[in-house]
Amino acid sequence: MLKIEQYNTKYINDAIEIWNDIVEDGIAFPQMDLLDPQTGDEFFKSQSFTGIAIDVDSGEVVGLYILHPNNVGRCGHISNASYAVKKNKRGQHIGEFLVKDCLAKAKEIGFRILQFNAVVATNTSALKLYKKLGFTQLGVIPKGFLLKDGSYEDIIPHYIEL
Repeated sequence: MLKIEQYNTKYINDAIEIWNDIVEDGIAFPQMDLLDPQTGDEFFKSQSFTGIAIDVDSGEVVGLYILHPNNVGRCGHISNASYAVKKNKRGQHIGEFLVKDCLAKAKEIGFRILQFNAVVATNTSALKLYKKLGFTQLGVIPKGFLLKDGSYEDIIPHYIEL
């Protein structure tokens, strides 16, 4: 069983390890720079909400998500999020748990829409999950994501009303 706790500094090492694994892979997150304990703590605390997924039985941190505005002012009701699952825990529906919790949290905070700007076309598990959960695809941006190897991949923006 999993639970979500709000990020605090006691989770920094687990959070940056999980986050940095994805950044290092270079196939999903737009960031190129790795987080260290200081920059990671500042980053996770700066979000509208950072949720830490914990395995209740073992106490292990198995994933996290960040939730924040996608824009400001007249578009400030639209949120954006990113999800990260620990490498050795992928394929266990943790991502689905994170997205569902994020949808509820976004609505609770007062956001009206959750939008993903850059779902990489090769991220088939995410695409399948977002379709299952009722997200709408907005089209394709050709070669919108720079992969670590220097090539480009299409991105597929998505949204869902909360």
